Amino acid sequence: MRVVRSLLWSGMACVTLLAISVVPAHAQGKAKHKHYVVSGERAVSVTRSVLIHQGYTVVRVQRVGATHVVYYRRGNMGRGKGKGPVQRLVIRTVRDRVVFEETEPSVLVDIDVKLKL
Repeated sequence: MRVVRSLLWSGMACVTLLAISVVPAHAQGKAKHKHYVVSGERAVSVTRSVLIHQGYTVVRVQRVGATHVVYYRRGNMGRGKGKGPVQRLVIRTVRDRVVFEETEPSVLVDIDVKLKL
């Protein structure tokens, strides 16, 4: 009887530990913006090159204090359907880091790859 009881308790302990380890962590993938330790000018030049490579047209880059705002639009991609609406991307400098805000995920992935090189 004592052996059965100890096996039952150890089984319950294993199930509890497995249940705790399966619960996802709250800090994984929840960030809305990325941080990089680069200068603001480098971040703007990489952003401009990524946007042009993906078929966007950079309308203008506006500097407001330590923040850069990049306005861009999708080109017609050779289909003759006109250009897309103007979108914006915000590059903010916080202490010694650059933060990208309001960025499309596909653009942010390419920027991430280029800035880590």
